[in-house]
Amino acid sequence: MCLAVPMQITQINGDNAHCVAKGIERDVSLLLLADEDIKLGDHVLIHVGYALQKISAAEALSTWELLDQMSSEDDLRA
Repeated sequence: MCLAVPMQITQINGDNAHCVAKGIERDVSLLLLADEDIKLGDHVLIHVGYALQKISAAEALSTWELLDQMSSEDDLRA
């Protein structure tokens, strides 16, 4: 199973972007979104260093809420 996590773009340098989410920062490739209008502040789904899809801020927040919920449920089982 693959997992893509939402991150917000804070810098763009050509085909690369610097993204942040929950205090974690990553440099990612924007090559797979070459046909999209990507700008600072946009949210994207990241998987293995590549931005796969542009999403809304609401979708990013909803995804993080679900991921946090799954994580807390795992903690209860441990």
